[in-house]
Amino acid sequence: MAARRTAVLGTVLTLLSAPALTACSGSSEDDVRAAAQAFLDAWSGGDAGAAAAATTDPDAAGALLEQTATDLPGATLGAELGAVTVEDGTATAAWTATWDLDAAPDWTYDATLELREGDGDGADAWQVIAEPTVVHPELGEGQHLLLTRALPERAAVTDAAGTPLFAPTEVVNVGVDTGQVTDLPTLASALSAATGVAAEEITADVQAAPPGQFVPVIALRRPAFEAIRAQVFDLPGAVFPTETRLLPPSTGFASALLGRVGAATAEVLEETTTDGVAAYAGGDQLGLSGLQRAFQEQLTGTPGFTVSVLSDDESTGDAGRQVAAVDPVAGRPIQTPLVRALQDAADGAVATQPLATHLVVVRPGTGEILAVSSNGAAAAGNALTGQYPPGSSMKTITATALLSTGGLTPDTPVACPGTTVVEGREFENQDQFDLGTVPFTEAFAESCNTTFIQAGLQLPDDALAAAAASYGVGSDWQLPVDVFSGSVPADSTGTTKAANTIGQGQVLMSPVQLALVAAGVASGTPAAPVEVVGGDPAGPAPAGPDQAVLDQLRPLMRQVVLTGTAEALADRGEVYGKTGTAEYGSNTPPDAHGWFMGYQLAGPQGDIAFAVLVEGGGSSSVAVAVTDAFLGALG
Repeated sequence: MAARRTAVLGTVLTLLSAPALTACSGSSEDDVRAAAQAFLDAWSGGDAGAAAAATTDPDAAGALLEQTATDLPGATLGAELGAVTVEDGTATAAWTATWDLDAAPDWTYDATLELREGDGDGADAWQVIAEPTVVHPELGEGQHLLLTRALPERAAVTDAAGTPLFAPTEVVNVGVDTGQVTDLPTLASALSAATGVAAEEITADVQAAPPGQFVPVIALRRPAFEAIRAQVFDLPGAVFPTETRLLPPSTGFASALLGRVGAATAEVLEETTTDGVAAYAGGDQLGLSGLQRAFQEQLTGTPGFTVSVLSDDESTGDAGRQVAAVDPVAGRPIQTPLVRALQDAADGAVATQPLATHLVVVRPGTGEILAVSSNGAAAAGNALTGQYPPGSSMKTITATALLSTGGLTPDTPVACPGTTVVEGREFENQDQFDLGTVPFTEAFAESCNTTFIQAGLQLPDDALAAAAASYGVGSDWQLPVDVFSGSVPADSTGTTKAANTIGQGQVLMSPVQLALVAAGVASGTPAAPVEVVGGDPAGPAPAGPDQAVLDQLRPLMRQVVLTGTAEALADRGEVYGKTGTAEYGSNTPPDAHGWFMGYQLAGPQGDIAFAVLVEGGGSSSVAVAVTDAFLGALG
């Protein structure tokens, strides 16, 4: 390649001289300006051929401009013409070059075009002299430019303590060398048994690849690979190249918030791509998600660059003369409110469930998201953006509305029949349990649907929506990573209104928003969610219910744990909460999600609020069990 470039540039530079032509008396500064502008417009517009045709030697100029495009890959030129001087058939035109460099700051410098008058009239009589200084004033014969990018270190995403959450981690790429395979069905079956990747998928990928190509199967952290090493290491055709990737502490660690990092993304985050160009692409182009995508520009910082002039004749020993340099500017870190101990405990708790399970933890009073966890069976993003019926966990909001009317207190006797009928539709308690007439506290603790339906139908149609809004439900949160703030209609009537009171009907909630509701009850001051410490507020803080209402609601939630449907948590400290079983779909009997939302005061990690969802869990008991595992892990 160097020899070819030497030949081309040598030809260019031997053609750059031509006899002077006699000036025409009709020449003018305007003609020179027009000729120089036409050359610059063609070059900056990407038409190197037209630009070269406007010079004294189109072949030499074309080669020169082609070489420059190679020297500055992906760059586009902006050109501004300056002063023009004409004298005795020659002219100079000052101009300013601004190169928009790919993945680097702009490069601007002043230069001069030399022009010579030839045959023709007006501007057509003037031609740009084809010489290396057309490109840069310090470019001489037999020389070309060299652009080198200087990449800053990518800034860290940290936890609440300021510790970086992503670190270089050894990864083993389990794969197949197609040239070494002796028995593909046996190999695919063995790799599938060890990795969980379908044998059919492995077979299809290998068959589609050319001989000798590496076909990836799965990338594993070193400890995970060592666990299967004996099963796969001696398989004919299996190969295990290693690499280092920038990864979070564990697979899936807060991935709904931080974003997952795949192989390609990990590579660019470590700035290992050619010339570092991809490291400065947009988040969409890199497949980034979460905070990594939202803060891509801030985290990457600004690359610098140097431009040097090199000789095409390597025998000269020219090491390069630097003609421009811009220092890189390091990225700025972002700090999340994530707490490692809480995230680890949440990850361990959701891992106890084979069903898709989510657990979100927030700080009462601040709205800081302390942990976001989803197990391998779940779509991680649903912890923040999922839209699910909340079931009886909605009764915390319904109780807020009922207590706000002043006609109901925790001690008020209420009926709890096994069933109730609204406009011809029968609603029932779980297994149609019948408590008779009991204090409202007991109806809440035992999650009596019929009590809430009968009482809720007496509320104004917009009362549920107003109570929900006081906790921030339905807010238009403006966050780096979107969350679903919930939806409670204000105009439902009849059977839909009845269903809404028990978290069915048209009510929808995400795990994170339900955790924020629990945090609002705990602190008495509901807060907007916080994903980045010191970031822009997601919105105004919700107004919150009256303190007198909260003073009555908290004992109701405590009784759920002491004697009610979450009694399994009674030995986990000062825990308050509400269970929920949320039916969905058209099966008979219907499928149901399991929920628990609540908070713990003065626990090992201080005051925390949380929500647990087990998709298709059948009842709230599975969510209570996950909560128990979570709180137990905290100590």
